[in-house]
Amino acid sequence: MSGTDVGEELGARAAQARALALLRIRSRALAVAILPAAVAVVLFAADAQGHLAGPAWDAVRWTVLGVAVVVLLVTVLVAVSVARARPAMSPTVPVSEEGAPDLYRLVRDLADRLDVPAPSAVALTPDCDSWLEDRTHRALRKGPGAALRKGPGAALRKGPGAALRKGPGAALRKGPGASLPKGPEAPAEAADTAPVLVIGSPFLWWMRVAELRAVLAPVVAGTGPSVHPDIAAARRFVRGLDAAIADAAAPGRGPVRGAPLAFAGWVARLLLRACRGHAAEMERCVAAAASMRAQTVDYGLRIAAQEQVGLAYAGWDRLLTRVALPAWRMGRWPSRLDAGVVSALTELSRRDRLADGFALRLGERPACDLLEEPGAADEAASLLAARLFHGGPAESGPGWAPVDWQQYPDEVVDRKWRSEAARLHRVLDTLGVPRASAADPAVPTLARVMEHLSGPGGPGGPGEALAAGIGAAVAREEAEAPVHGGPEQGGPGHGGAADDPLDLWGPGPLPLFPLQPPRTGTELLADHVAAMVCCAAVDTAGAAPGLDWLDGPALLVGGERRADLAAPVLSLVEDGDPDPLLNWLAEVGVRSDKPVRLV
Repeated sequence: MSGTDVGEELGARAAQARALALLRIRSRALAVAILPAAVAVVLFAADAQGHLAGPAWDAVRWTVLGVAVVVLLVTVLVAVSVARARPAMSPTVPVSEEGAPDLYRLVRDLADRLDVPAPSAVALTPDCDSWLEDRTHRALRKGPGAALRKGPGAALRKGPGAALRKGPGAALRKGPGASLPKGPEAPAEAADTAPVLVIGSPFLWWMRVAELRAVLAPVVAGTGPSVHPDIAAARRFVRGLDAAIADAAAPGRGPVRGAPLAFAGWVARLLLRACRGHAAEMERCVAAAASMRAQTVDYGLRIAAQEQVGLAYAGWDRLLTRVALPAWRMGRWPSRLDAGVVSALTELSRRDRLADGFALRLGERPACDLLEEPGAADEAASLLAARLFHGGPAESGPGWAPVDWQQYPDEVVDRKWRSEAARLHRVLDTLGVPRASAADPAVPTLARVMEHLSGPGGPGGPGEALAAGIGAAVAREEAEAPVHGGPEQGGPGHGGAADDPLDLWGPGPLPLFPLQPPRTGTELLADHVAAMVCCAAVDTAGAAPGLDWLDGPALLVGGERRADLAAPVLSLVEDGDPDPLLNWLAEVGVRSDKPVRLV
């Protein structure tokens, strides 16, 4: 037996030992619950045989019986609460085998080479990660599991490659023994108990097919421990406790229903606290065993593929925070985020010498070719990303529309600049700031803003008052925006359909994973002044709105991006010094006294 096999065997045995420890905690809790009943049985059996007689023992017997009945009722209450609690399921876009036969074939081949059961289904997540997720709970098999059936996802339901139209139950069922486990100890029903393979959608667009296979190897290898009876039972126990705690903490419960659930949650919390160490160690051992098993598949390529994982994560994070977030705030959601990752990372490869070699990979077959309809999958994943990271609604609407990358400069960048410039002048009107001298004093000009910020009193006076006014205006508009989307925000609530997969996360507010904290008043003021400058440059100097894949909205002058506007704007906002900005305007040819078109 090789060292790899020995390490895998030791890891599997350690994981099984931790699973048995978790099951022993469950058994002890059950033993404590039935202990009063057992004592009552012994006392009544002794009375029937003529032992322990007398009024005192009769009182003890009936008291113990009463305690036993109460404890058993409470035990049943807790057990039912844990059994009925719905575990949280990661919001994903399900992929049917009809929509990705090549991807399912790759996964089956991996499972066969690793000698483990194949995952029961494949799903996509709008994040740079991949994992196995157990969805065998009865509440997850039916109902809202068919994610994103409405809106852009509706395009996935038609045509020969009806990708993503089936829920997690659309397992890798085809092919002889495709989902059957290997080894004598594996149960026959592994096709129904195997976990779902969740793949980060950015991986499919940036990685090549061989790289994706290497990255998924240790993940797929984890299906072996997942179908082991002891490990599966221990995981169900822990997930049930966690779900019961979440169910008890959910708001909106009346006192009649809330009190029993709160008590069940308290008991579940005690048990989970006792299980925490064993559960963490069990998962660590499972991951170690899976990693050791996966060393037999594409081990050399896995090292290079892990570099692509880090690069994809960097590009994805940059794309969300710099490119997608401004669009989401304007009530638009980019419908090709994953394709944008490729453009962003290609641009990074062009700028960064360390990434030069990565661009050479683009000639190989991308992993997204494993999907029948990659565009439809990208659109569904992009909408889910907007929900998770911004809180947008589950469907398109008047204030929540998709936008292509070709439309991004006009639909997002230009509209963002003019909306912020209009808000800036509304706040100036509220503060009673007079219009700058011009041919028509009623029209908005950049000169008005600059004169106010560089006027008497320094930046601490007019600057802070204007920043506070803008911050209040933004907060007010976001609070007044309807759930289905508004001019600045896609909506803070769910706003989804009844079959929304995020319902499985409970009634908590969206976004589940906010990208960044709220902006300060000074940051908002600087953004609004820069937007006013960009509007003036577009209207008076022939500039144009553009898109930089790494930095988001960009001002194009003569077809080239001007990235030197931030410093002059900060000098004006923070120091009240207009000279750097005046020099910049003169260099570009912007007329600050000319009127600017607002929305």
